[in-house]
Amino acid sequence: MERKSASDYPQELLDLFHEYQHGDIDRRTFLDRAARFAVGGLTVATIFESLRPNYAWAQQVPADDKRIKVGYETVPSPEGNGSIKGYLARPSKNGKHAAVLVIHENRGLNPYIEDVARRLALANFIAFAPDGLTSVGGYPGSDEKGAEAFRKVDGKKMTEDFVAAAKWLKARSDSTHKLGAVGFCFGGGMVNQLAVRLGSDLNAGVAFYGRQAGADDVPKISAPLLLQYAGNDQRINEGIPAYEAALKANKKVYQVYMYDGKQHGFHNDTTPRYDEEAAKLAWSRTLEFFNKYLR
Repeated sequence: MERKSASDYPQELLDLFHEYQHGDIDRRTFLDRAARFAVGGLTVATIFESLRPNYAWAQQVPADDKRIKVGYETVPSPEGNGSIKGYLARPSKNGKHAAVLVIHENRGLNPYIEDVARRLALANFIAFAPDGLTSVGGYPGSDEKGAEAFRKVDGKKMTEDFVAAAKWLKARSDSTHKLGAVGFCFGGGMVNQLAVRLGSDLNAGVAFYGRQAGADDVPKISAPLLLQYAGNDQRINEGIPAYEAALKANKKVYQVYMYDGKQHGFHNDTTPRYDEEAAKLAWSRTLEFFNKYLR
């Protein structure tokens, strides 16, 4: 399928698909409301297919790249769902490396997130991307089924699973015991929550368009934070002023970048919301931030 960009769609249609992806409306409702955009020979089914992720576009780093080692690991999580499985990507060369936890969107450990882990391994980090859907059978192979499975997971236990994964990653013998976390959408919100939960055990956090932690929890944060937002993301952006005020009041180290005119999910290179220029800039800032605080 031909690759399209956000500018090929009306903002109202992109917002409607955003509601569908986050479970606010079901597929039938999306198709019904999107029908009025089916003009000029386009069918609503074609519109829907063009907005869905195409994971053939996601691979920037092949899994068999000789510079890295990849595989799956299962981490015990006694306070959570018992265990959590994830994708581990490491530099091939021996030695100790700083570690980064990679946290997916609200659809589980899909190929895009695995590729992000490999990108970090190429940048000389040990990256572990846990699958929050482990307790319900793991990422099911499509985003629709993933979103459906996501709603079945016990949220509190899943948070404990990510905490367990973070502690396991930091404690690894091939780690320098410096720990970062990066997350997208749901995962961005989880980075903020982990900053609260882990305190000084987290050394740096990067949240892409993620829900903010509560102002009352900000005093518990120790890690420097890099907060990256999309301009066209009203629901998430509503929480920025209160969060920033609390971070300032508590003298926390943080940076905020707003990517004006960009869509929620602009870093995800499998959908039309992807913006190459913004994604590359945000990623370079991410690596710079981790290099500063984890090396």
